[in-house]
Amino acid sequence: MNKFEKNFLFKYLNNYSPVGHESSGQKIWLLYLKSYVDDFFTDVYGNAVGVINPNSDYKVVIEAHSDEISWMISYITKEGYMYVIKNGGSDYDIAPSMRVNIHTKKGMVSGVFGWPAIHTRDEQKKINPSISTVILDCGCNSNKEVEKLGIHVGCIVTFKDESFEMNKDFLVGRALDNKIGGFIIAQVATKIKINKINLPYSLYIVNSVQEEVGLKGAMIISNRIKPNLAIITDATHDTQSPLYNKIKEGDIKCGMGPVLSFAPSVQNNVLKMLAEVARNNNIPFQRLAASPRTGTDADAFAYSNSGVASGLISLPLKYMHTTVEMVHKNDIKNIIEVIYQFLINLKVNHNFSYFK
Repeated sequence: MNKFEKNFLFKYLNNYSPVGHESSGQKIWLLYLKSYVDDFFTDVYGNAVGVINPNSDYKVVIEAHSDEISWMISYITKEGYMYVIKNGGSDYDIAPSMRVNIHTKKGMVSGVFGWPAIHTRDEQKKINPSISTVILDCGCNSNKEVEKLGIHVGCIVTFKDESFEMNKDFLVGRALDNKIGGFIIAQVATKIKINKINLPYSLYIVNSVQEEVGLKGAMIISNRIKPNLAIITDATHDTQSPLYNKIKEGDIKCGMGPVLSFAPSVQNNVLKMLAEVARNNNIPFQRLAASPRTGTDADAFAYSNSGVASGLISLPLKYMHTTVEMVHKNDIKNIIEVIYQFLINLKVNHNFSYFK
């Protein structure tokens, strides 16, 4: 990774792109991608797409999602305290004592999720973090003071945190799920451009929105592009920590290669080709059983239009939906290479049907 790519990576990761408010991150992503594509477009909800070799009838998508989980203010008390609801798969258990940014039209306002000291809590009436107990405090004494700061019901709240490198092999931070995927597909486009590959089909590099609330952006953009094939990249659980259940979640480890998922929405011939590409290029990979659904944008693409042949290649990730998500650099590099090799070997009009 050169200095330019690394600067893009950390600028993109550290930008706040909460569900429904992804546009600032999409602008960073598109600004980088524009140098490596022939065309690009966006839509009204914020999906961003770069296109290589437009106008071909055979359309291929590589996709990641750009949104990150967050909170939304739902109630402000007369005393100036605030309550929040989830905006995506946010976890009340990790909220107490965390520092946050409250997003307002006037700019960011600092706040904290307060929590009573352990020796003031009645152990017989244990308080569990929940929608009714996690309190947001921005240092105001009344709801009027809160409003003067530009805060109102519906404002978005994100944890204050930035990404960093750890022990040379790992990246750590919030929102690696799945902004690291946006970096991955951008690097695939970069390799195609630098290596002067002339693709015989149209390639759409898609950074979608609102995955964390039901794969919404993928549904929108798939119906617009109407691709013949979609390769989705997302994050999946590293299950090596003692608190994970490998019987339930699978035996997946960071640094051991990309993860290929087996699920009804994953088209078997696409899956077979991804595995063959990995083997032919000596890239290790792991397998995950994900029936009945992957929970990723692969499900949205697969069942859109009249059905889209879809594959899923996932990045092992520790501690999903926390501020200390961890991914291994080798896995990032290997996913980029698998997708790249898949694309440069794909023939135009390749038929993935089971009935040939």
